[in-house]
This record gives sequence, C-alpha cells and structure tokens, in this order.
Amino acid sequence: MPKGYWIAHVDIVDQEKYKAYVTANAEPLKKHGARFLVRAGRFENPEGESRTRNAVIEFPSYQAALDCWKSPEYQRAIKLRADVSTIDLIIIEGYEGPQPG
Repeated sequence: MPKGYWIAHVDIVDQEKYKAYVTANAEPLKKHGARFLVRAGRFENPEGESRTRNAVIEFPSYQAALDCWKSPEYQRAIKLRADVSTIDLIIIEGYEGPQPG
C-alpha cells in the first residue's frame, strides 16, 4: 500500500502565535503515524512560486494522511494557525512504480 504525504507551503506572519499550532498538531500527527521528511530547511525556488516555509510529512498510508487532516484534533489545531499564516497544502498518495535508470 503506498504511503500518504502532506506537502505544505506556508507563510507565517506571527512566529510566536504559530508555535501554539505546532504544539497542537503534534497529537494528531503522532496518532496517525506521521513523520516529517522536510521541515523548514534551506531551499531554492528555481521555478514557479513558493512560500517561506515548506514541509513534507509522510504517513503510513494515503488514508492515514486524510484521516489526520479530517480528525477533530487537527481541525482544532488549524484554528490556531488560521490568523497567523497562509498555507497551501496537498494530501497525495505516494508512488511505488518503476524509477528512472
């Protein structure tokens, strides 16, 4: 079964208030088996548009990724970031097919 991923691009206007969201999202992320692969590291944006912070979060399955976002715990966490950030988030199924080379 392919893994699931959240790919997020975020602009934060109040880092201190955003910390409340980070604290609140820990419970639902852990509950649904999430693991950060990318979390606000250095990046370049050679094509298209981006935001100032990026994250890739891996889940054991696509369904787990969806369930986490839909969970009451995560929906409460979203409210904590709503006024202090702008986010583009996709939930996507991983790929397990042939690779180049």
